[in-house]
Amino acid sequence: MTMAERDAPGKTRTSRTKDASERLLDRELADLPPDLRWREWMLRVEAVIFAAAEPVGRETLARVVGKDCSIDLLIDDLCDELRSRPYEIVFVAGGWQHRTRPAYASAIRASQASTGGGAPALSDFEAMVLVAIAYFQPITRGDLSKIFGKEVSRDTIASLRGSNFLASGPRSPTPGAPYTYVTTKQFLTAFGMQTLRDLPDIEALEDAGLLSRNGVASELDTAEEPEQEEDG
Repeated sequence: MTMAERDAPGKTRTSRTKDASERLLDRELADLPPDLRWREWMLRVEAVIFAAAEPVGRETLARVVGKDCSIDLLIDDLCDELRSRPYEIVFVAGGWQHRTRPAYASAIRASQASTGGGAPALSDFEAMVLVAIAYFQPITRGDLSKIFGKEVSRDTIASLRGSNFLASGPRSPTPGAPYTYVTTKQFLTAFGMQTLRDLPDIEALEDAGLLSRNGVASELDTAEEPEQEEDG
């Protein structure tokens, strides 16, 4: 960082600009009647959520409303207002996000309109690998191969990482200390979950024959995965 980027001890130009913008915004709106003040806070919160590229947390929203304002009550009122609209505000991955309602998914697909923020298309095998990682993380590529009874290639892992669904976890305490993989915040966001606790109960999936530590359903035999050596 250059001297020109510092305007005061301990303050960068970016942080000073951020502080100044927050000071310029009248958060308390003390001059407004209570009902208009609440309405303005609602509109600010909705605008921030609408403009954000990812779920917006409580701390971020608190920067645009009064210090004694209840974010939860504001969100509740916003949700009530949007009940008749084709979109809603949902809580995912530790924050709030605007989303179209599932009932309108077919209309959006039929329109062929360019959309952003949706989950990337995955092959059936990639989806199953992602599910296995979600339940058994942190997990190595070798252990994934044991689950599926066939090699899980580097290309499959790279594809899931490229979709920002996976990140590297801690090294495995096994010989060679191979990398492990874990799911990301984007994984939660894309699939509408707040935390990994929202995953379906794994015992129910195992009872249904959909997922197992010792193997997976026979339909995966049709998925072609090129065999590659285990990476470190």
